[in-house]
Amino acid sequence: MSLKQIGAKIYAKISAYKTASWSNNPVKSQERVFKDLIAKAKHTKFGKEHDFEKISNYETFQKQVSISDYEALRPYVEEAVAGKEDILWPGKPLYFAKTSGTTSGAKYIPLTKDSMPNHIDAARNAILSYIHETGNTEFVDGKMIFLQGSPELDQKNGIHFGRLSGIVAHFIPAYLQANRMPSWETNTIEDWNTKIKKIVEETEVEDMRLISGIPSWVQTYFEILVKKHQKSISEIFPNFSLFIYGGVNYEPYRSKFEELVGKKIDSIELYPASEGFFAYQDKQNVNGMLLLLNAGIFYEFIKADEFFEEHPKVYTIKDVETDVNYVMIISNNAGLWRYNVGDTIMFTSTKPYRVIVSGRIKHFTSAFGEHVIAKEVEQAIQEASQKHKAQISEFTVAPQVKPEKGLPYHEWFIEFQKEPDNMEDFINTIDHSVRKQNSYYNDLISGNILRKLVVTKIEKDGFQEFMSARGKLGGQNKIPRLSNDREIAEQLLPFTQKAD
Repeated sequence: MSLKQIGAKIYAKISAYKTASWSNNPVKSQERVFKDLIAKAKHTKFGKEHDFEKISNYETFQKQVSISDYEALRPYVEEAVAGKEDILWPGKPLYFAKTSGTTSGAKYIPLTKDSMPNHIDAARNAILSYIHETGNTEFVDGKMIFLQGSPELDQKNGIHFGRLSGIVAHFIPAYLQANRMPSWETNTIEDWNTKIKKIVEETEVEDMRLISGIPSWVQTYFEILVKKHQKSISEIFPNFSLFIYGGVNYEPYRSKFEELVGKKIDSIELYPASEGFFAYQDKQNVNGMLLLLNAGIFYEFIKADEFFEEHPKVYTIKDVETDVNYVMIISNNAGLWRYNVGDTIMFTSTKPYRVIVSGRIKHFTSAFGEHVIAKEVEQAIQEASQKHKAQISEFTVAPQVKPEKGLPYHEWFIEFQKEPDNMEDFINTIDHSVRKQNSYYNDLISGNILRKLVVTKIEKDGFQEFMSARGKLGGQNKIPRLSNDREIAEQLLPFTQKAD
């Protein structure tokens, strides 16, 4: 065992002890975070305007600070972007993570001296947690690849701007830099197709042991390698043993991954966002990711089916229940206050608190009142793929409200790597699964308001071409699982598979 492996095991044991300390005291951990946030921000512009000096408990905080989204905080963010100090958090932000908002154009999410370590520590602790549980340390001696955005940053008013993954690249520990791939120069390539080819060239002869990235883009990388070498990934990289991912559910991709790799490998799911690193998978055989309750983020939750009411009830960590779809609201040490991240989550456990990401509050299909969410369609397509031995590259769902004939329906746009032997049975399995999970959808089908879903096949690489046409190919960009209108559906029509 190398010195690096011995050191990793020691750090993993220390990390596990610290994690147990706060996760076994979740309510107190959140109370400490809350008090620290209020105390540090009371002299900021936001803190003064919302009387943080008078906030001594959570109830007062609720009364004095409204739940917000980016648009509500935009005036404060714009002042901070202009270089003003003490606006949302003491001093100036170190960085702004630039994200592409769907309704409000570019968003600039602040990252501060206090919040930045949370992103770095969480990613490190996720790997240390895996090492502590499994004892596997061999990957630390090999090469590691991270498919991510460009690390090149812009600068304005003394603050750096860039994509979160590019910002985080500047904080990779020195002991990992020698093993980390691709090269800095390759990571700065903006064109995804050019970049992925260069990554293949750099990595195909290396001892790759850990690979990280959004599943759909890692799958593309694997497919290029397999086609080029006519070998499985495990033959090209015999020591590859760990896949780290976040951003989308891995399950719809798992069967194709395992076929490309040629064996089953361990994986770690992460829940990072520009607004904070919220959770990571801490156990290999337990459903859900450990919610980070001591990382400078105070959490609140609203039931998703009550979110659009005028005065929905808001819950803190001590009041949440498992298997309920919640909208997640955060306040953090980057200066986001009662901020709607836009994600919906479900708790799979409250001892400790573990979550799954169930979707986006704006990404659902409810044209008929059914409110189908991402978790439901992902579970349905996973069940159908496994049962009928199909392989899915990508998919999305949209309502068809005004069909040329017959009842309205849900239209599933699916790009198959391998089609099921019997498409009608495949569709029936999806239909049964969604109906079982969503009583509203079931009632609409039973009541002849909707007819059974329709599958529209997308041509090979059609989703990639669709994303390329929108200027969103590669990096952290991903396909919304659901839409409540036909905008994406109409844009996908040129990429549908032509009838034989």
